Amino acid sequence: MNTDKIYAEAIVNEYSKKSTSKVVALRKLDRAAKMPANIFAYTFGILCSLIAGTGMCLSMGVIGAGTAVFTVLGIAVGIVGFVGMALDYPIYKRILQKNKDKYAGDIIRLATEIAGEES
Repeated sequence: MNTDKIYAEAIVNEYSKKSTSKVVALRKLDRAAKMPANIFAYTFGILCSLIAGTGMCLSMGVIGAGTAVFTVLGIAVGIVGFVGMALDYPIYKRILQKNKDKYAGDIIRLATEIAGEES
């Protein structure tokens, strides 16, 4: 395998002008398929980690009165946050697969058109 040739082709592809807008359309479709899942995963993950952190602070007495009631409340809130963090990735995968299924036909059609033009 000639790695220099592969590297040179990758550089040429990076710097060559795209004569067709099909490549741009393909990138937009790919982004449209992946963006909603990424936005959900980051947002939901951050919110759940904040909830878990709040629960930990309540249970350790950093916020609240530090009584047994706040400790139990903090443990419950923390568990909710940890469960949400655990569910984040499976929900992300489900949203991503749903969007990939939605855009698969258009992406495959455009990709085969682009590949057919290069031959």
